[in-house]
Amino acid sequence: MIDHTVILVIDDKEDHANATAEALQKVGYTCRVATSGKEGLKVIESGEVSIVITDLMMHDVDGLQILRTVKERIPEADVILITGYGTIETAVDAMQKGAATYLLKPFNINHLRAEVAKLVEKQGLVRSNRELHKQLDEKFGLSGIIGNSPKMQKVLNVVKQISGTTATILITGDSGTGKELIAKIIHNNSPRKNNTLVILNSAAIPENLLESELFGHEKGAFTGAIYLRKGKFEHAHHGTLFLDEVGDMPLSTQVKLLRVIEDGVITRIGSNDPVEVDVRLIAATNQDLEKLIKEGKFREDLYFRLNVVSIKLPLLRERFEDIPLLIDAFLHEFSQTHNKNILQLSPDARKILYQYAWPGNVRELRNCIESMVVVSSKTILDIEEIPEHIYQRADKTQATPGLIAGMTIDDVEKELIRITLTTVNGNREEAAKMLGIGERTLYRKLDLYGLK
Repeated sequence: MIDHTVILVIDDKEDHANATAEALQKVGYTCRVATSGKEGLKVIESGEVSIVITDLMMHDVDGLQILRTVKERIPEADVILITGYGTIETAVDAMQKGAATYLLKPFNINHLRAEVAKLVEKQGLVRSNRELHKQLDEKFGLSGIIGNSPKMQKVLNVVKQISGTTATILITGDSGTGKELIAKIIHNNSPRKNNTLVILNSAAIPENLLESELFGHEKGAFTGAIYLRKGKFEHAHHGTLFLDEVGDMPLSTQVKLLRVIEDGVITRIGSNDPVEVDVRLIAATNQDLEKLIKEGKFREDLYFRLNVVSIKLPLLRERFEDIPLLIDAFLHEFSQTHNKNILQLSPDARKILYQYAWPGNVRELRNCIESMVVVSSKTILDIEEIPEHIYQRADKTQATPGLIAGMTIDDVEKELIRITLTTVNGNREEAAKMLGIGERTLYRKLDLYGLK
């Protein structure tokens, strides 16, 4: 038996259906046969199939209805469409609606077996990846982190190593790179996870109120202080305090923060009584603190206190190979959130998103995909759904690196395929989408150019 794959063959010509199933069973697959579209729909409703091979033209229910039902009932299943000559346009339309591939009658059985083998391999990888993420989620709580790029794997390795400690952490990175998410993951995997994670954005609080937010105040300490108020440090006692945009903190507050880190004691404004606090501190900034130190805007001693362990988050354009994963994850998330039946992005839309620089990083990509999902009434998002400012700023004419005058057309094509595979971290399905060609065509060219 090959894996746990169950293949459903649907064809209202019984001899064709049985012959197809027998040819696949000979190489170890488990097959079910339906000799009408209605019978096939009943099997699909059970949800117990992984691959559906269906004839396009049948008397009761056609292959397109089969495809729609599969995508609604078993989204993770793949559909191979069998079509006769003269219906290729319909087959291509079906591909755009989510079919894995199509074969022309009469088809070569070895060709069918090869297509099935590719789908089985792909589904196995998806299951393995899902299981890996499940294990990571259970052990490390990394459910919000998406990325297989070397830079993100380096970040995740550091997170795993330090989460169980009490070390103070400094997270740096541009806006939108996920600093708060990393802080939450560290807290949720620390011995303090059952206590409070308190978040304070230093840049969002007026300077004259920041100390009160951090350390609290006594009743009557200043105009408007009509009751005793505990600060963030007290609220985070035995837990974690995440200080975002710590580079915007005024020098006067930096002095007091340094004292709290050193002594573990805070004093509310208007009080002389010290209060002991046990807090793990995680700070974050999108600024260059070493530059601010040279400019006299940030205390060097506080910097060293905060920078016990440093995590630098990469820009999205520095982890380009993660963009396809992020797109698909956000597409799935927002399709569910907004109750939309969005299946995928068109190859042209993906090209535009790949060519954009993403100055707003992951946050901007997330917002872009949500916008596209919200405004669309189609199952496949296309260029017209891309926000105008992103479409206009995408470098649609950028030169391909590695190309030089004098190269042949074959050389250019080989280099383009190589670069694309590198970009998508070897994911051939994603590379085919990005190149705007079918997977079979890509596999043929890989063989031709010796890139396998």
